[in-house]
Amino acid sequence: MKVRRLERSTVVRRPLDEVFAFFADAANLERLTPPWLAFSIASDLPIPMAEGVLIDYRIKVHGLPLSWQSEITAWEPPHRFVDEQRRGPYRIWHHEHLFEADHSGGTRAIDRVDYAVWLDPLVHPFVARDLKKIFDYRQTQLPELFE
Repeated sequence: MKVRRLERSTVVRRPLDEVFAFFADAANLERLTPPWLAFSIASDLPIPMAEGVLIDYRIKVHGLPLSWQSEITAWEPPHRFVDEQRRGPYRIWHHEHLFEADHSGGTRAIDRVDYAVWLDPLVHPFVARDLKKIFDYRQTQLPELFE
């Protein structure tokens, strides 16, 4: 099984605590997800974020509806948290969210995703393209949401 990594970094001109608080509210994930995924949270809101919390989502990938469940496996405010897929389309999904004070007075938000897919040689080129689009969208949305 081949595990791959996608990493993106965005600077937001807001303080570290404020940016982390935005991510600590699971409802905001919908605002960072491209509309073509038809993303919705199936779990009851608000979700008290902490290690061990399970969150259920619904998405559509190329029109195909999918259920996804992730678990918060690390919760270290205001610097880091990790969500890992428990049920969903990937063989492995480990998404580390990192937050660092930036020299500009803002916050650098880093997404580091380690993932593996089924039928890798056949499927990966399409998955990689989709993930790039999803995280590029996130990179443009995040600063706009704080302006």
